[in-house]
Amino acid sequence: MRKFLGKYIGNKRFYKMVLLVAVPIMIQNGITNLVSLLDNIMVGRVGTEQMSGVAIVNQLMLVYNIGIFGAVSGAGIFGAQFYGKGDHEGVRFAFRFKMIICLVLAMIAIGALSLFGGNLVQLFLHDGSGAGDIDMTLKYAKEYLYVVMPGMIPYAISQAYAQTLRETGETILPMKAGIAAVFVNLVFDYAMIFGKFGFPALGVAGAAAATVLSRIVECVIVVWWTHAKKDKNVFINHAYQSLYVPGSLIRQIIVKGMPLLMNEIMWAAGMAFLTQTYSNRGLAVVAGLNISGTVSNLFNVVFIAMGSAIAIIVGQMLGAGRMEEAVDTDRKMIAFSVFSCLVIGSCMFVIAPLFPRIYNTTEVVRGLAADFICVASACMPLYAFTHAAYFTLRSGGKTLVTFLFDSVFVWLVCIPLAWTLVHKTALPIFYVYLICQLTELVKCTIGFILVKKRVWVNNVVGS
Repeated sequence: MRKFLGKYIGNKRFYKMVLLVAVPIMIQNGITNLVSLLDNIMVGRVGTEQMSGVAIVNQLMLVYNIGIFGAVSGAGIFGAQFYGKGDHEGVRFAFRFKMIICLVLAMIAIGALSLFGGNLVQLFLHDGSGAGDIDMTLKYAKEYLYVVMPGMIPYAISQAYAQTLRETGETILPMKAGIAAVFVNLVFDYAMIFGKFGFPALGVAGAAAATVLSRIVECVIVVWWTHAKKDKNVFINHAYQSLYVPGSLIRQIIVKGMPLLMNEIMWAAGMAFLTQTYSNRGLAVVAGLNISGTVSNLFNVVFIAMGSAIAIIVGQMLGAGRMEEAVDTDRKMIAFSVFSCLVIGSCMFVIAPLFPRIYNTTEVVRGLAADFICVASACMPLYAFTHAAYFTLRSGGKTLVTFLFDSVFVWLVCIPLAWTLVHKTALPIFYVYLICQLTELVKCTIGFILVKKRVWVNNVVGS
């Protein structure tokens, strides 16, 4: 038993190392999601149509946000390992690549949403539940979308900076910037949604304007601090002297990072498509999923932060050539993440019947939201394991494997299953959602095999 526990449980030094990386990320993401939750509640207090319209746009924005995450993460594999190796010029090259690809993605996304945003929103609007007016929901969604789009550019810039800072061991500053941004978002949400402190009552447009303002604040803080602390952030010295990135590194990032970028975009698009599929059962389902997703995101920060910590800590160990230490550390971090989510999931299950009562919506929506929260809470340990396995594989550069493991699984298994259950059966939406979420069991099995076989134990930046 002692030997078994020694494999999966670390000492105080181990948990201190992990928590120093994970906790700031948890706090930043937690505060961000808490404010998103309060934002969601404030919009939800206005009405079901407003809440549903904002929720649909946020599904589209999720595709963009996750795409940016995939872009910085692809180059981040090299950034973390370059830093572990002590190669600051390599970190600088990886940072330049992130900035270029993030700004390109921002321009493409803004152009696409400007041209096709309204049509994309309409894909989510279906009769069937009697909860909410479809035309009004479309109106509010478009109003929110066109105001929120300018914030996509500062978001892209701040993510390129923040991810590089985390890879070089600086997790506190991005957390502080995130806290400042969400505080700004919360205050101006309240002011501009309801017309407080002398502001006009702008409703969903006010929520969008507050989001843009918060993105700008976060970007300014991260960029200013990085350049003000050049002695600490060595990578930023001469970072803009040119846009040069060695061709060999570009090829490596594309080979390793492009599957990751495509994976993140396809995964987020898959999540949006799943929501669109569920929405065929009525607008109440969209509203219920929005409430459930908002509270789930708040609790999910634990396993999300642990995944990021695995990418950073294990990636640095692999880059430094400490292979066996990386394997041992990874195993213990996965166990810690799963156990933590057993506890967190239990807490989330308790609040499931209570949380939807906050919203100014129908009993049908509240009931669906409570059911979806129960399912998500029960599945949280499964999410924790698959997320940790994904980042383990990614830390060693196995991005093609993660592409198959993550987004291909969503499109070939989850989406066809959901579509079939929604369109070809009379199963209540609760059971449709439950069955689709339980496909995580298959991913857990695949992830366990891949991690156990140590296919990810690689140094991608050389000796």
